[in-house]
Amino acid sequence: MGRIAYVNGRYVRHAEACVHIEDRGYQLADAVYEVWAVFDGKLADAEGHFERLGRSLSELKIAEPMSRRALEVVLRETLRRNGVREGTVYVQVSRGVAPRDHAFPKSPVPPAVVVTAKALDRVASEAKVAKGMAVVTVPENRWGRCDIKTVGLLPNALARQVAAESGAGEAWFVDDIGLVTEGAASNAWILDADGVLRTRDTNANILRGITRLTLMDVIRQCGIPLSEKPFTPDEAKAAKEAFITGAGALVTPIVSIDGVPIGDGRPGPVATRLRSLYIERARATAV
Repeated sequence: MGRIAYVNGRYVRHAEACVHIEDRGYQLADAVYEVWAVFDGKLADAEGHFERLGRSLSELKIAEPMSRRALEVVLRETLRRNGVREGTVYVQVSRGVAPRDHAFPKSPVPPAVVVTAKALDRVASEAKVAKGMAVVTVPENRWGRCDIKTVGLLPNALARQVAAESGAGEAWFVDDIGLVTEGAASNAWILDADGVLRTRDTNANILRGITRLTLMDVIRQCGIPLSEKPFTPDEAKAAKEAFITGAGALVTPIVSIDGVPIGDGRPGPVATRLRSLYIERARATAV
């Protein structure tokens, strides 16, 4: 069965799915998106992702295209039509279609909605994660509202390309005072020399990661010291462990930063345990 996408009220073959050339998401990156991990055909961390989608739309003054209940129906139907039990589901909402102008349309237009689903081989994914991931650092060059999950991801794409050309799987942005903000598509974490898990606080210019938030609750239940104190690349390279979190990455151990091995250069026991605990939580609470 070929892939199926939802586009503005219709389910169409993925290969034939299209949006209007004057869709503001296409021309101006005037759009937001959200991604849910899918376990057993259910949405992980569902509430957090729906809330963040609503916040992103509100911050850009884009009208909600449908009720949450209706969107849930569309997400689940897209998963069903694609036969996705394990993987991700993606929704993108743009301001809509209007003659190209930087200002918002003078007459309201309906938001444009696209939903796609992607299957994931969890066994293959776990085998890859077991090897760990390399990270490179790059200068922070994004706009000042990274807390909004917009499709304006060119700096992120360029950072990921630097990572790819270096044989790494992710890039960490470093701000002008020398502190790690977050990854190109993930939140950044370390287990420092004192055994404290650290990740950047959301008062900084970072995305309010939903996986990050759930994992923080898991960490507290484990009794592991947790701090939202920022860290430098040098502190990260000297850390006992490092890892990233995100709807796609879940919890993925980092084994090197800028070519410097982290710990013994293998996925650390704390990150590995947290990944298992997070997946256990996500499966149990997915809806």
